[in-house]
Formats: sequence, structure tokens, C-alpha cells
Amino acid sequence: MQLHMIDSLPVDMRRHEREACRRGFCFICGIDEAGRGPLAGPVVAAAVVLPRNVRLPGITDSKKLTAEQREGFDAKIRSRALAVGVGIVDNVEIDRINILQATFRAMTEAVAGLKIEPDFLLIDGPYKLPIQKEQKGIPQGDSLSISIAAASIIAKVHRDRLMCEFHKAFPEYGFDSHKGYGTARHYEAIRRHGPCPLHRVSFNGVLQVTECRIDDEPLS
Repeated sequence: MQLHMIDSLPVDMRRHEREACRRGFCFICGIDEAGRGPLAGPVVAAAVVLPRNVRLPGITDSKKLTAEQREGFDAKIRSRALAVGVGIVDNVEIDRINILQATFRAMTEAVAGLKIEPDFLLIDGPYKLPIQKEQKGIPQGDSLSISIAAASIIAKVHRDRLMCEFHKAFPEYGFDSHKGYGTARHYEAIRRHGPCPLHRVSFNGVLQVTECRIDDEPLS
């Protein structure tokens, strides 16, 4: 039994997977995303199908791990998983259809990218995907399910690597440090340079900073 602690109480990270197994499901897929909140870059989702008895001691929500720990788990998950899929929706599509729908699309693409077909989905959050499969949404699932925790790590590591690559094209924004989130440095870069092609122009943070920048410009 794989346990970790939440608020000093032990949490069985395999409970939801065991329940699905008892119902007769064989290929249980954990699904999570990274990048719903940033002002720039894509939203990335991952889908992971783990072997029934895989051991990943210490695994939990990717946000509770250091970058070094996430990298270590990413390698272990990819080497031990039965299948890993990744879905990516860029900032242009996020602006077009909104971040929640973009997240669902990325999750759906991640499932479609698996090399084996899962028969049960465990999704982080109170959501149901437009996929004709048995599924269960679990709020805070990345801290409660080994499969969702694995997906959260794969998604986070994949997105962080993308943002570090984007930094090479747009170094003035500091994407390698904040990964597109709304830090003071990031807001200042938008004020100074305006949004770049990676920014989500529908997000309030980008809109407000851009509007302030326009208002501050001298009249010709």
C-alpha cells in the first residue's frame, strides 16, 4: 500500500485504482494538466497508465515537489508506465475557446495519444471529459491517486521544458524562471515590451498590463 501524508493524515494513493480494478477495469488512466494559470504559453495535459503494482515511493502532486524531484519521477514514470500520452493546446487556441475548454481538449488529446486504450479514466478535478469511457473526476486528485499524480508530473515537466525552449526565442520575458506565470518580473516585462506571440491576450493580467502600457504612452 502506497501512502503519503495530507494534513498529517495518511492517504492511500492506490485506493481509486483498486476500486476500479475491483469493478473489472484493467487499464486505468490518470489524467492531469499543467499551465491553466499562466499568462503565456500552452496548457499541457498528460495521460498515464501504470502497471497495477508499480512502486513510486514519495509520489504526489507535482506542485509539492522540487524541479529536481519532478525530473527524477518523470524518468521513472516514463520507464515503468504501460503508456504515456501528452496533449498540448497553444495560447492562440486558449484565447479562442477559453482555458477550461482548452484544458479539456488537451486532456482528450493526451488520452488519444496513448499506445494502449484505457478502459477507465481518473481525472484531476470535478470534471468529465467528452470521451465514451468510464471515468471519475477527483478534486485534488493529484494528491490522492498515484495515476493522477504521475500525470501531473509528466505534464508539468513537459510544459516547463517547453517554456525553457521558448525562453531562447523571447529571453526578455524570463520564461525560463517563471514559466509564464504572473510574477512581478513577468508583469514588468510585458509593460516594457508588450505581449509576445506566446501571451494569452484574453487573460486579465495581460489585458490590464497592456492597457496600462497604452495609457502611459505619450500622445503624438
